[in-house]
Amino acid sequence: MTAPLTGQLPVPPAIIRRSPGATGSARPDLRVTALGGGHGLSASLTALRLVAGHLTAVVTVADDGGSSGTIRREMDVLPPGDLRMALAALCDDTDWGRTWAQVMQHRFRATAVASDESTLENHALGNLLIVALWELLGDPVDGLRWAGALLRAHGEVLPVSRVPLTIGGDVLTTDADGALRTRRVQGQVALARAAREGRVAGLGLIPEDAPATPEALSAIELADWVVIGPGSLYTSVLPHLLMPDVREALTSTPAGRIFVLNLHTGTQETTGMTHADHLRALRAHAPGLGLDVVVADAEAVTDRAAVVQEARRLGARVAFSRVSSAHDPQVHDPLRLAVALAEAMEG
Repeated sequence: MTAPLTGQLPVPPAIIRRSPGATGSARPDLRVTALGGGHGLSASLTALRLVAGHLTAVVTVADDGGSSGTIRREMDVLPPGDLRMALAALCDDTDWGRTWAQVMQHRFRATAVASDESTLENHALGNLLIVALWELLGDPVDGLRWAGALLRAHGEVLPVSRVPLTIGGDVLTTDADGALRTRRVQGQVALARAAREGRVAGLGLIPEDAPATPEALSAIELADWVVIGPGSLYTSVLPHLLMPDVREALTSTPAGRIFVLNLHTGTQETTGMTHADHLRALRAHAPGLGLDVVVADAEAVTDRAAVVQEARRLGARVAFSRVSSAHDPQVHDPLRLAVALAEAMEG
């Protein structure tokens, strides 16, 4: 990693804490910390902006695919993609915010003539901006705070660790003769691909003893509520819980704990799993962790009794609500999810 240009940049400006809330109903005193990564975390942040005045995103750093994977390998830095998506989700609903959200998500496309030689093909501008700030400041948290100040982000984005993580898992597959075979897979992309053909039986992180960022642990400790999910179960949600100090922080925090179930379970790495299976996997990989509320879509969940039973084993009640988009049942509707989360926190 390039040596930081010390003294070149001042301390980042104060983070905008109060969410404007399209409905004006955000509670300025409510502190929420959201854990996850990718599109799932973006969905929860977009909703939570309408609920909480103090919002912190704690983001996984195990991605090794696409633009993030290339940057991670070539620059020896954290994968910036999920962090970028979280920042974009926190941009306010103004011309400034909408423009910067698009800028952060913009991907370069090479011309047909240069496509075979292009080094910028498919890179997101936001990824490059974040890495530039990391190189200038020498610290991932400071760099993200500056990026948040530029975007006027309504909340803070933190990496779960300052160390790039690698996720691995055992995948059970069935041979042609019906015999079960276990295969060890390493890397987020490889794990997601292998899970299409089998079932993930166990997860692990490399390095096993990677420390969490103190800022992330503090955000969990000081929150009124911690929201986990939605998102890819094995590559966005569970990696947080595999870190002992994060799991300990979640167990000991006085905050309420909400788990948001995915709308659908038959995607990539969770093929063949039910919603109740998601809760079983959570309990298996985070023994001792309790929940207060499980938010579930009233129409998407078909195994209601099993979900309620598994939630009780985690100490939680289930809040069934319509949280999917009327236009696309595959994605969460921000307003509906915001209402469901606000009701869960009040109940």
